Amino acid sequence: MWFGLGNPVGALYLFDHLPERNISSWNTAISGCVRVGLFARAIELFRRMRDEGVVPNEFVLSSILTACNRWRNMVGRGVEMHAFAVKLGLMSDVYVGTALLHMYGGCGMVFDARKLFQAMPKRNVVSWTALMVSFSANGYPEEAVRIYQEMRREGAVSNQNSFATVISSCGLLENKMLSLQVVGHAVVCGFETDVSVANALITLFGDLGRREDAENLFQRMPERDTISWNSMITLYSHEGACEESLQLFAEMRQHEMLPDATTLSSLISACACHLKWGRGLHALSFRNGLDLFASVSNTLISMYSVSGNHEDAELLFCYMPQRDLISWNSMISAYTQSGLFFDALRFLNYMLRENKDTNYVTFSTTLAACSSPESLVFGKMVHAFTIHLGLQGNLMVGNALITMYSKCKTMGEAHWVFLTMPSCDVVTCNTLIGGYVENEEQREAMQVFTWMRKAGVGSNYITMVNILGAFSNSCDLMKYGKPLHAHAVSTGLESDEYVKNSLLTMYAKCGDLDSSVYIFDGLESKTVVSWNAMISSKAHNGHGEDAFKLFMEMQLVGVELDQFSLSGGLAASANLASVEEGQQLHGLVTKLGFDSNLHVINATMDMYGKCGKMDDVLKILPEPKKRSQQSWNILISGYARHGLFDKAEDAFKEMLAMGYQPDYVTFVSLLSSCNHSGLVDKGLVYYKSMTSEFGISPGIEHCVCMVDLLGRSGRLMEAEQFIKDMTISPNDLIWRSLLSSSRIHRNLDIGKKAAERLLQLDPLDDSAYVLLSNVCAINGKWEDVDRLRRKMESINLKKKPACSWIKVKNQVSAFGIGDRSHPQANQIYAKLKEMLQMIKKVGYVADTSFALHDTDEEQKEQNLWDHSEKLALAFGLMNLPQGSTIRVFKNLRVCGDCHLVYKLVSKVIDQDIVLRDPYRFHHFRGGECSCSDYW
Repeated sequence: MWFGLGNPVGALYLFDHLPERNISSWNTAISGCVRVGLFARAIELFRRMRDEGVVPNEFVLSSILTACNRWRNMVGRGVEMHAFAVKLGLMSDVYVGTALLHMYGGCGMVFDARKLFQAMPKRNVVSWTALMVSFSANGYPEEAVRIYQEMRREGAVSNQNSFATVISSCGLLENKMLSLQVVGHAVVCGFETDVSVANALITLFGDLGRREDAENLFQRMPERDTISWNSMITLYSHEGACEESLQLFAEMRQHEMLPDATTLSSLISACACHLKWGRGLHALSFRNGLDLFASVSNTLISMYSVSGNHEDAELLFCYMPQRDLISWNSMISAYTQSGLFFDALRFLNYMLRENKDTNYVTFSTTLAACSSPESLVFGKMVHAFTIHLGLQGNLMVGNALITMYSKCKTMGEAHWVFLTMPSCDVVTCNTLIGGYVENEEQREAMQVFTWMRKAGVGSNYITMVNILGAFSNSCDLMKYGKPLHAHAVSTGLESDEYVKNSLLTMYAKCGDLDSSVYIFDGLESKTVVSWNAMISSKAHNGHGEDAFKLFMEMQLVGVELDQFSLSGGLAASANLASVEEGQQLHGLVTKLGFDSNLHVINATMDMYGKCGKMDDVLKILPEPKKRSQQSWNILISGYARHGLFDKAEDAFKEMLAMGYQPDYVTFVSLLSSCNHSGLVDKGLVYYKSMTSEFGISPGIEHCVCMVDLLGRSGRLMEAEQFIKDMTISPNDLIWRSLLSSSRIHRNLDIGKKAAERLLQLDPLDDSAYVLLSNVCAINGKWEDVDRLRRKMESINLKKKPACSWIKVKNQVSAFGIGDRSHPQANQIYAKLKEMLQMIKKVGYVADTSFALHDTDEEQKEQNLWDHSEKLALAFGLMNLPQGSTIRVFKNLRVCGDCHLVYKLVSKVIDQDIVLRDPYRFHHFRGGECSCSDYW
């Protein structure tokens, strides 16, 4: 009675003063102590009982085994009690056997529990449930379900605890069909209204994404306890339904149900992205004393870290009265998510130094803080600790190691970790494939995918998304892309939205825009991801106008724009060099609140740089500490495109001083800047340092820059030798660059070699015939010129036509060579004559070396004045206000005579002119060009 009234002191006093004690007295006292948590006193009574010669019965022994299970200090004694039960011959008793099952399950010895269960002569529903709980609680939900199925086959009747346990296990397995079968059994047996079963069902429905079923069940429950309310609040929390969680919490309080630590933890998780409400819940937990629970404080730490308030998270951590392992792991995670990687490593160092408990989560989280090349040495140190502590075989740690090495661009180590892992799953393979794709090792990525299929590791949508991202040319499309598409269809993964978007992007990257459009048009529901993928594909394949139309259509159909939509629209503006549309988009960025989003800022900077507005690039350039690697690359690239080598080099040096490491793209921009400025020696120094100092292997883009740099400066023999020494196979860009340099320096022999190699790669490359024809023409080899032109006609190959365009009053006017289709054609040609007379007065003499036809000098000069860029300039002079900047764009490199004309016109009319060709910007002012006549 006294134990039942919550007065164990009175009960034990009465027990100690009993004149005579029998086995029932001892059993009552011992079981009472166990019920109220006085485990040490229960063990002491058990010893006294034995000292007094009283033989324990099955009830006493069951109580002591329960104490061993619940009291951490007595876990080892549980095995001794098992031996004692055998000695007393009590193993046939179902209560003792069940208590032992609970004890073994409680200390994680599930397979010992299984052996014990199989040896039990008698079993009841409690025994079966105890075994299920053991496996389910120790991370073996599939085994728990098997035990339930075995229980049914043997005809044992399930009770509410059996159903609650198996339903929870089904939720962990996320097997919809199996879960619904178990639910059906529970309903047929009439347990769906039992509070413990209903609570488990609510959690299961949440795991299966059946929120409405969970809500209906919750409303129908005749009785609810705190766990019922917590289950529904947790469901809303997992779905990010903050308002619904808070509303349900208000109802819970109206029903006079007291919240516990689980309630507050779930609510705080739901409000992680709403700091105002999260702080209110923090205050409530403090008022109710629930902040003393480690689980509540841990969730608060996560909330503050997610919202970027890592200082508040650390302050809360410091004042926690009790910290558990999750507390330490939460702080490491908070620092990692906030980009404070050194602080994350500092915390791990402290934990190890003070001999704090660590687990696989500790190291997996810390490894995420070492995911950059400059942190590789720390990552290897953490790896060494995982080996020292025997965690290297843990699946989560192995996956984190592969991710870390992949991010550090050391795929050899990532592959070694993969080979040494005792087991792997689809996440492991996806991580390794993603690493290879990110590091542009397509062949290795495909090898892992092939191994997955042979090893029977099932792929999922992430596998397909990763592997499809590896391919970017027409050869890849035929060899890998289309077979992978077929595999996606056969496995049913093609129906996944992310896979469809990846297929769309893959086809576009490989140049098959028709297929990407076909996939896009066939989508039943076009999400923002679908639109973004299509806009990006169009923009990056040179179809800026189509990309911009899609962007406008996306707005019209009411799809909410995100950072990637805006970046795609800005990329389209950059592709079109349309600064007006770009400025409008910049205004939209500000209006929608994305002006502080670094991804969008970078896209806006890139747009202004490609539209010739470096001043605007600098206006929105983040301060050095807030720039990303991409921000630095865009800045250096912008300076390079405008021929401002000194500023590009200064930006590069400032980037290094800020602790950033240059990457592949950085050196492409830097070498391009050297090329545009003709700084051969500087280029050679940077090319060498790229490998020796920064460990970046030269790619084809770097090699193109070097061949162009050497060739255009007249060092053709060195350029030719450079190509021979390349560690990668030269492509069409390499040979086209050498051929172009041969034309500039009239080197027919090297020009012929380069053209021959170019035609070996692509017999229908019009540029090879045109450039070689130009080399022959410059050298007066008119018979060779005619022969080449006849060859082009015989294979029906046409030269890519030159085209220039200019935007006046929101209208784009485009011109070809000798174009007379424009409505103002007569006025344009009249303006051309006026321009010619105007610049002749300041010394203009036509450079007829750029007239590549065997005609007299007068006709050659006339042909030069048919060039598209001159027509666009004349149109601009006619229609733009005097004093405004004239902006002309051309699809091919500007010729020398047009360049001279632009210089002289800018001097005579005292007006700024900007000409952008595919290679760079030319800023003309006062008779000078920003390129210093080197382009």
